[in-house]
Parts: sequence; C-alpha cells; structure tokens
Amino acid sequence: MLKSVKVRDYMTRHLVTFHADTDLFTAINRLLEHRISGAPVVDGQGRLIGLLSEGDCLRGILQGAYYEATGGTIASYMTSNVETTSPEADIIEVAERFLKGRRRRFPVVEGGKLVGQISRHDVLLAVKEFAQHEQGRARG
Repeated sequence: MLKSVKVRDYMTRHLVTFHADTDLFTAINRLLEHRISGAPVVDGQGRLIGLLSEGDCLRGILQGAYYEATGGTIASYMTSNVETTSPEADIIEVAERFLKGRRRRFPVVEGGKLVGQISRHDVLLAVKEFAQHEQGRARG
C-alpha cells in the first residue's frame, strides 16, 4: 500500500535555486542564509543543469586559494551529473535509492523542468504518516 504514496505528495516545492552565472560567494551566502547544504542549478527555462553543494563551494575556495584567484561563477564548481527522480515515483523506490547511494536528496524533474526536491526527511515523514494511518485502521 505504501507504494501508492508518490514523491509528488511529499516533495518540497519551493526551493532555493541558482543559475550557472551566479557568483560563488553570493551562492555561499545564500546557502548559509537559508541553512541548507546545497541547491539545484537551473537554466533560464527552469531546467535542471546541476547541483551546488557545500563541498563544491569548498573546492572552489581551495582552488581559488591555490591559484590566488578566488571566486568566479558556480558553473566552474557545480556538479553537472545529477541523479533525479520523477514526481510519480513511489516513496519505497526513493527510499531504496537513498539506502543504495549516499545522496541526502534528489531533485524532482518533470518534463525536463525542476519541480521540487525529495529528501530522506520527506521519505521518513511519509512512512511515519502511513504507519500511523495503518495503526488507526487496525484499531478501528
């Protein structure tokens, strides 16, 4: 029955996003301001083109320190090969992907455009709500 619960039902829809030409330090400030560890990078049409993580930012700072040229745009540092999921994927499938990989979240893409994000936290919430609902039905 939990397989009928879809990513769409639990994904976060309002995300901090960046464009490839965003300045590295502007991106770092936004990550810190919003207390998040990374954010999707989209093009002008809202298509996902990458992810920027704290690790990517650290790499950018270290490369800049090494070459004495800190900064630049996030296009140079973002991860371009991004694992995504569909809003129609079931929660169990996504939970299995979280267990197999080291990802903490997946961007949700529909028709080539970023529509949200699903995290491990979101999946735990879905499972908890489903379990509580099932317990209530068993008692009733």
